[in-house]
Amino acid sequence: MKKGFIKKQISNQYTIIDHETKKEFIASARGKLRYVKLESESSFNRQKTMKTKIEKTITQISPKVGDNILYADLEGHTYIEEVLPRKNDLERPDVANIDQVLLIFSAIKPEFSFVLLDKFLIIMHQQNLTPVIVITKIDLIEKEKFDWLKKQMDYYIKIGYDVYYVNSKERIGIDVMNDIFKDKITVLAGQTGVGKSTLLNAFIPGLELKTQEISDALGRGKHTTRHTELYEYKEGYIVDTPGFSKIEFQIFDERELKDYYADFKDRSLGCKFKNKCVHISEPGCAIKGAYENHEMISSRYENYLQFFDEIKHQKEKY
Repeated sequence: MKKGFIKKQISNQYTIIDHETKKEFIASARGKLRYVKLESESSFNRQKTMKTKIEKTITQISPKVGDNILYADLEGHTYIEEVLPRKNDLERPDVANIDQVLLIFSAIKPEFSFVLLDKFLIIMHQQNLTPVIVITKIDLIEKEKFDWLKKQMDYYIKIGYDVYYVNSKERIGIDVMNDIFKDKITVLAGQTGVGKSTLLNAFIPGLELKTQEISDALGRGKHTTRHTELYEYKEGYIVDTPGFSKIEFQIFDERELKDYYADFKDRSLGCKFKNKCVHISEPGCAIKGAYENHEMISSRYENYLQFFDEIKHQKEKY
């Protein structure tokens, strides 16, 4: 069998690239991929409920864009025989083996959401992915509101995140990002209507991906990306994915939430109860102190409280 990786998926058809020859083929997935027995340490054995992983399980595996695979030619057709272990695995967007994620947010239409930003960042840390924050439509927002937004985002820059501001249609801010793509698979992720397709068109002129403005009546955009595909760019690849409007945590114990806040870790050393502090009602909490002393933007801690409560009261899944 030969080794390759999946560049594109439309329904049950996959475009694969051979690792050695770099030639492209259209392939189908073998039926035996549907249900396989996994050991507990398998990268495909993911915890999906509050119960811990069992030692062996039967699960369904569907190949996805970004997967490294083994394939074979049989009677004039190319078949994916095996999906190799994944280093990470996203569900929404549905891609694997990603190096970094461009988190796309619009300055306006739809309005910038710090709740959604913090949720994204938590999920990125869970998956050991590098997030890069990109804010689009900067030409549409009033200067006063834009200055306020940039001031808030300065906090995220301070705690270690890269933040870029772009006007995709005028290509403002695009060239500044050129060096971040080399030797990486990068996924564009964000709500529908934030300008992912417009941004991708700015990165790779000629793609002419269909874009859709936000509906004034509904306050949201329509899905314009109908499949998942990998595009060559700056000696790496960019993945465009269908938009989505809802993301969910895969956290089953609210006490784990603090572990995914990069700006909490160092500060928590000053907590009276150290790593046992969950930064809610404990006396001598350094995180609460930082919030009260305006050492962090208020939404950062207030979102943490909201997420903590959501996880604590979520319905148990079996």
